[in-house]
Amino acid sequence: MKPIIGDAIKQAAKLTRAQDLVEATRVLMRGLSEGASAPAAEQEAPPASAPWLEKLTEGAKKFAGGFTPETPSAPRVTLPLGETLERLRKGELPNIGQGMEALAKLRKAPHVAVPEGAAYLERSFVCEAGTRPYKLYIPARARDERPALVIMLHGCTQNADDFAVGTGMNALAEEHGFLVAYPEQTQAGNQMGCWNWFNPQDQLRDKGEPSIIAGLTRALIAEMNIDPERVFIAGLSAGGAMAEVMSATYPDLYAGAGVHSGLVYGVASDTASAFVAMSGKSQGPARRAKNRVRTIVFHGGSDHKVHPTNGELILAEARAGLSIHHVETMQSGITNGRGYSRTIVADTSGVAQVEYWAIEGLGHAWSGGSPQGSHTDQHGPDASREMLRFFLEGGADRPPS
Repeated sequence: MKPIIGDAIKQAAKLTRAQDLVEATRVLMRGLSEGASAPAAEQEAPPASAPWLEKLTEGAKKFAGGFTPETPSAPRVTLPLGETLERLRKGELPNIGQGMEALAKLRKAPHVAVPEGAAYLERSFVCEAGTRPYKLYIPARARDERPALVIMLHGCTQNADDFAVGTGMNALAEEHGFLVAYPEQTQAGNQMGCWNWFNPQDQLRDKGEPSIIAGLTRALIAEMNIDPERVFIAGLSAGGAMAEVMSATYPDLYAGAGVHSGLVYGVASDTASAFVAMSGKSQGPARRAKNRVRTIVFHGGSDHKVHPTNGELILAEARAGLSIHHVETMQSGITNGRGYSRTIVADTSGVAQVEYWAIEGLGHAWSGGSPQGSHTDQHGPDASREMLRFFLEGGADRPPS
């Protein structure tokens, strides 16, 4: 077996055990690509492997993309490896086959502690655009008769419970008396549990997943007597990118957005351009938002899955939508073992409209999160607390619907 392929298999095994399935697939793709370019005598077949690896390798050969749901009625066609790799190089990146779908079921669902008097409800929202399950956290007592609401969108391979535990947002809800809802992507919607932020039909108001998330939000506002001026949305990775979509398409519904390790609205229009954007090679969004809500951005300086330039693009887009008279300041420091720089862009009244936190040494993970959740880093600024602070500091003025 060619050494590069053997190394790729070992690395993919390690990544799969860590539940980083997308990166594991990319490693195998790269190994297969380099192995295919070697002389025929060196292209020996690898030895028999564990079932998970066989499925993963098969998934990689079936065009590893991992972002787009597979159509059940579509015929399964297995192409020769050389042709597969050539199509991958050209950017033809459809969805992964059954191998990755099976592996996506490994998403963690840790126990979520619920204090006495509080509630953590399992629910489902249905509308014309589709159905999504969600969890709703209601603190033991709300501080106000009309509490605030935070919508939290998880990243790929995560679920509502995993995200709740990792971000610690429920504990902040107890402290400040607001409600938290965790919409959950289904495998029918996306094999890897990703929100489809890159699909054109999921980037429009009253269409696709934005319609579902907005409908869920409106239903909770009515049912739970939520203060409509204090409704916020935040997310990580694909969830952060979808929070950006919601910010751009529903500026009348949300008073603030938090984007952690995400991407700017309109930067991708299919799976291939999504990978380009994630790599940091995109020149910027093709679709621009007319209105934008107050936005706080967190991005790790060592993020190798979603390049840090994506956070900078969000800052640039948000800044461009402000008055030429805005005031911009920068701060830096060290919190919980990690250095950071913080850019604050305020309006003429002094209210911060954009904050951008660049965290030194942080990878693709929620800053200051709990190690009990996936894709978290317990070091660095507490992203959840800082997002909440930013949300609650803002004024109520928003564009009309």
